[in-house]
This record gives sequence, structure tokens and C-alpha cells, in this order.
Amino acid sequence: MENLLLIFAALVGAVVGSFLNVVILRLPKEDSSIVFPTSHCPQCGYMLRWYDNVPLISFLTLAGKCRRCRKPISLQYPLVELAMALLSALLLHHFGLSFEFVFYFIFMAALLVIIFIDIHHQIIPDAISLPSIGLGFAGSFFNTLISWQQSALGILCGGGLLFAIASGYYFFTKREGMGGGDIKLLAMIGAFLGVQSLLFVLFFSSFTGSIVGIAAMVHQKKGGQTRIPFGPFLALAAGVFLFFQEAIFRLWHVYLGISSLQ
Repeated sequence: MENLLLIFAALVGAVVGSFLNVVILRLPKEDSSIVFPTSHCPQCGYMLRWYDNVPLISFLTLAGKCRRCRKPISLQYPLVELAMALLSALLLHHFGLSFEFVFYFIFMAALLVIIFIDIHHQIIPDAISLPSIGLGFAGSFFNTLISWQQSALGILCGGGLLFAIASGYYFFTKREGMGGGDIKLLAMIGAFLGVQSLLFVLFFSSFTGSIVGIAAMVHQKKGGQTRIPFGPFLALAAGVFLFFQEAIFRLWHVYLGISSLQ
């Protein structure tokens, strides 16, 4: 029975992932609806039939090409569908059929949209982050993992920490190193995961972002002018904390115990 539920969760996740692809493509565009027109090939405008729009399966049966013009279909489409399918199954395995499963399903879906939009456009839409802050706080009254006080502090401290870092960076360098979207994203993460998540999220995102940033500097040969979006690293860190927070806190307590002996 559990395996059937996991499979069903993955199927639901894949379907939602298909819709997320539409959001990723259309939300950054002004005067563009995520509902109309229906799904179509961005190259030739061919309106997809239902059998061309089955998550993952249609991409494989079409060999990654449009049925009409045979232009390549972006790998992003099956990647987002697969990622949401796996996340849905992981969430069900982690939380079971519960409020937390639905709550964090919405959270992970929002993070997935943010990751790809930030990669493509270097923006984090307020239409995603701001409502999610309110949703995260409202949900904390029903969430057994965090209290509303932890959520409220997460919003205040999350937004405040990055705002202070961004302001300090601009003061010393006279360059913007972090956008307002990142600040709102960390406030959103604090709303869903609580204030206790923020130190890890900042450390992990800074660490992974630094590694990728150094690699990008070497590859692009632009030195300090190299720019990479920070939102995907914040989102990745939030996902890691959500699934592994117990192990993270255990390691932290071990570290504190070793430090106290020195």
C-alpha cells in the first residue's frame, strides 16, 4: 500500500511539474497568462494535443522534438517534471499523508519555480515569494514542525539578515551583490522552516554558491564582475534542511560537545 501511495504521489508531482514549466516560462513575461493560451510549441506555435503533453512520457515518445516542426524540446521540461515527481514521493515518505506533506509540497513547488526563473532571468518574482511568505506564516499555526513564533522570527530575521548583508556589501564596494528578491526568498524560507533554519541555509548556500562562483570566474574570465544568481543556492539549502534537519542538528550538537571539551 505504501509503495502505491508513493507511486501516486510521484504521478501527482509530475503533473504539477508540467504546470510549473508553464509558470517558469510565462510568469517573467509581462502581460502573459499562465492559463491561456494552452500549451504549445514555442518554436512553431503548434498547440499540443493531450497525448503530446503527458509528463515525461511524451518527451520520450517524441524523442525530445516537436511533433510538427521537429525542433528540439528543452530538457528543462522533463527535468522539472522529474524533479517534482521525486520531491513529491520524498515528501510523502518523510511526512506521510499529513498537513505537512501538502504544506511542504507547495513550498518545494515554489522553490523549483524560483530556481529556474532565477537561472534564466536573474529575478525572483514577487508573485511567488510574497504570497508564499504569508502562506508560510499562516500554515505555521497548523504545522507540527514549527511554531508561529518561529515562523514570524524566520520572516523577520531572514529578510533582515540578507538586507544587512546586502547593505554592508554595497557600502564597502558600491556594487549591488544581492538583489531584493533574495531577501524576500530568505524571508519566505524562514516562514516555512522557522528561524532555526536560517544559519544553516545561509552557510550552505554561501558555501555552494562560492564553489560555483569560483568555477564561473575561472570559466568566464571576468574576475569580480562574474555574476551568478544566488536564489538557486538558497532554495537548494532550504530543501536540504527540510529533509535532513534532524541530522544537521545532531551534527551541530556533536560539534558543540567537542568544542566544549577543548
